[in-house]
Amino acid sequence: MTVPVFTVLVAAYFLGSNDLDESVPTGTTSSPEISVAAIPTNIAAPTQIAVPTEVSAPTKSPAPSGKVSDSPVLTQLANLEIKGRAPKTGYDRDLYGSAWSDVDRNGCDTRNDILQRDLTNITFRSGTGNCVVESGSFYDPYTDNEFQFIKSASGSSIEIDHVVSLSDSWQKGAQQWNSGTRKDFANDPLNLVATSMSANRAKSDSDAASWLPANKKIRCAFVARQVAIKSAYQLWVTQSEYDAIERILLTCPNQPVATSGTLNP
Repeated sequence: MTVPVFTVLVAAYFLGSNDLDESVPTGTTSSPEISVAAIPTNIAAPTQIAVPTEVSAPTKSPAPSGKVSDSPVLTQLANLEIKGRAPKTGYDRDLYGSAWSDVDRNGCDTRNDILQRDLTNITFRSGTGNCVVESGSFYDPYTDNEFQFIKSASGSSIEIDHVVSLSDSWQKGAQQWNSGTRKDFANDPLNLVATSMSANRAKSDSDAASWLPANKKIRCAFVARQVAIKSAYQLWVTQSEYDAIERILLTCPNQPVATSGTLNP
């Protein structure tokens, strides 16, 4: 009589289960004997399970409103290169030219050009040909506060921030630029915004992964401005920076692509 393989295997299990535990002396190789004649020779080989050769990458969560594919600013972000941050070795502010130049040759330096753009109710220092801003009303987009600027009294209380800091640009592509491109970058109105000294110092050379304006109303416009700058100058972003910007822009996919005007919500 031929013994079914299942019966033999079950019997083998119960007969040998104790031998497979601590009761087997160290070095013992013996196992319960099973008659070879009792095992059928015509057992079919198990059918192989097909293993997929490709695993689809997880899809990103859709934007909460609008279509990502219809969002120019998210498309602009998606076209940025993602790479690791390069070393800061060799960075020097002087590599970007003098602090404020007259790159557009309008007879007025870049700082005063931005003050004229971002302040209201402006008065000029006499004898400067409507160039040097003496006073004006100032809205700080980073803090959502209003200030009255008087140059002789407030000194440097208003500072001009590089939306993408010079140091950040150095670590993400600007090391390869010539001096002229770095000078243009440092004086580009697209990359400049008037803000309070405290906000500018808090931001320092951070990217969007480590600093965002306290004023949440401005965050969409702020990161959109960073994306536009990095796109224009072919700077890359780190993965954490990309993720931080994307999280914000997915809440406002209709945010327009940034221009060089005043930073407004």
